[in-house]
Amino acid sequence: MAGTHRWLLAGDRDVHRCWWCGDDPLYRTYHDTEWGFPQADDDRLYEKLCLEGFQSGLSWLTILRKREHFRRAFRHFRVAAVARFGARDVARLLGDAGIVRHRGKIASAINNARRARELQDEFGSLAAFLWRWAPEDDPRPAPVRGDAIPATTTASTALAKELRRRRWSFVGPTTVYAFMQATGMVNDHLVGCTTRARAERARARFVRPG
Repeated sequence: MAGTHRWLLAGDRDVHRCWWCGDDPLYRTYHDTEWGFPQADDDRLYEKLCLEGFQSGLSWLTILRKREHFRRAFRHFRVAAVARFGARDVARLLGDAGIVRHRGKIASAINNARRARELQDEFGSLAAFLWRWAPEDDPRPAPVRGDAIPATTTASTALAKELRRRRWSFVGPTTVYAFMQATGMVNDHLVGCTTRARAERARARFVRPG
């Protein structure tokens, strides 16, 4: 596979992508249309935090391939619905081969829905709370190589610490930074990536919740 830079992949019609999406069409669509674009919907933000937790120890492509089944199993990640899950739901999920059957991660998703409800009550929305932690301006130089992107930042460490203080689980600084990248709180598309400018324009138009 040819590329104009060792960290970029060349595609059709002069499209260049970050190296990590590879050849998989599902992964490329995720890269081109979702990753790095700002998100303010509470259920979608909760979903992404959950799936980043489920991804721990696995590849994101594994989770992406299971995402539609995850959505059906978790009532489309509606915060209010998952917050009501009980023992019968846990048993159902542990028997569902279409998701990652990890008791701790399933329990965490239910717990975090209940904690998300608390944040909705306190801040008006989960989005209003989470976007408080996004940097106003990304203080890092624009990354030009894949190995220039950090696994954690000061902001992700601070948000993870606050979430754990509020009794969330599976929300370490690395998981939280992956969430921040995915939901457009930062723009980590590489310089030269065709999607980088579109994501930045979307971020510029975005009105932060709260």
